[in-house]
Amino acid sequence: MALPDFLIIGSPKCGSTALHDALVPHPELFLSTPKEPKFFMCDERRPDPVHQRGPGDAHSAREWVWDRAAYEKLFDPAPTGTLRGESTPFYLWDTAAHRRIHALIPEVKMIAVVRDPVDRAYSNWVHLWCDGLEPEADFLTACRKEPQRIAAGYAPFWRYLETGLYGRQLEHLYGIFPREQVFVLRYRQLIDDTAAVLDRITDFLGVPTGVVRTIPGANVKDWVPDTPVNRLLRYGVQAGAAAGAFLPPQVWRQGERVALSVLQHGHHRRPSLSVEQRAELLPYFEDDNTLLTDLTGVDHSDWQNPKGRGAFIDRTPRP
Repeated sequence: MALPDFLIIGSPKCGSTALHDALVPHPELFLSTPKEPKFFMCDERRPDPVHQRGPGDAHSAREWVWDRAAYEKLFDPAPTGTLRGESTPFYLWDTAAHRRIHALIPEVKMIAVVRDPVDRAYSNWVHLWCDGLEPEADFLTACRKEPQRIAAGYAPFWRYLETGLYGRQLEHLYGIFPREQVFVLRYRQLIDDTAAVLDRITDFLGVPTGVVRTIPGANVKDWVPDTPVNRLLRYGVQAGAAAGAFLPPQVWRQGERVALSVLQHGHHRRPSLSVEQRAELLPYFEDDNTLLTDLTGVDHSDWQNPKGRGAFIDRTPRP
């Protein structure tokens, strides 16, 4: 069977793409294309449309690899002797996926990248806003709408707050897998101490260290201001995404690239999250941050700071 030996399981907007891309050049590792097959979220069935009702969800779900034969085929090209891996950052959030992973590959090693949950939530909202899919122009209002969006059947990527409850998610994972099979690191470490962290990860996986030393540049989208013209473009993107539910994924992706090139023109810098905005969300995560600290033995109390650390592009990494 061609199944993965390791998984990058989370969290979304925490640097999993950067980590995936950083590990690709290692000669003893093979990482899947696509990066996020989402197989263990599917239970070997097509994604249920009931849970794909947010803007763009239905067309995105057409790209999920739900069939086991198709999933195994992703790893067929792996050279003999290499470790196979894939990166679906929703696996940490999806507790049902924990059980499916254990049932199929109980010895698998997992890497979870976690990030200040308020900064993560804001980055998540910015991603969907700049892709033209988020209809709510105010971040906090979008967060307040999360319960009704969940009830309406929006896909996991719309759960700006819930996907940042890492303590709860990790507690469930530790109830199924031995802790030594799970490597938890902070996004801050990945950015600020890249080479050392990559060595720790490759050592955890059991392949030579000192081979991969850097991560790619920031995957930050150009900011899309809320202007009348951009609102019209946004409606067009959302209408196209709805049509994409009935088209082959490659057809929609080609159209999407054209639409986004128009929407994301101008190279505007995204606004920073204000102290006041951050302060409103801190109580939501306080208990979970404490739980994460207890579970990992790593202090996460700095995440309760009224001022976050911002995005990759706002940071100055150490050499």
